[in-house]
Amino acid sequence: MAELLLDTHAVMWAINEPDRLSDLAREQITDSANRIVVSAASSWELATKHRLGKLPQAGAMLAVLEESLQRLGADPLAISHRHALLAGSLDWEHRDPFDRVLAAQAMIESLVLVTIDAAFDTVAGLRCLW
Repeated sequence: MAELLLDTHAVMWAINEPDRLSDLAREQITDSANRIVVSAASSWELATKHRLGKLPQAGAMLAVLEESLQRLGADPLAISHRHALLAGSLDWEHRDPFDRVLAAQAMIESLVLVTIDAAFDTVAGLRCLW
């Protein structure tokens, strides 16, 4: 059994466009033996990008996001102070606050981050899958 934290794009694709996921990612996400986790940081990122006009198509998805996550079988993951402290102190040049929180959560909670983003490859101690 694997415990998987979905990066924000993986959440969007798993819900709306599963064919955009890699074969391995799709296989792992749909394997009922695995635990799927979605961070509050992803909801925050999606809502922020929609508000800023970077994801204009996300409005409909956001309106039913909780229901879509339930259908996906995903467990929610809140952002704790411990997550925030690690995210802020990671020795990592990457400045994106959403990515920093996801990396910290994956590390603290011993989750494998499902992501296509190569920026995560440089984070020591972070396990990724794509």
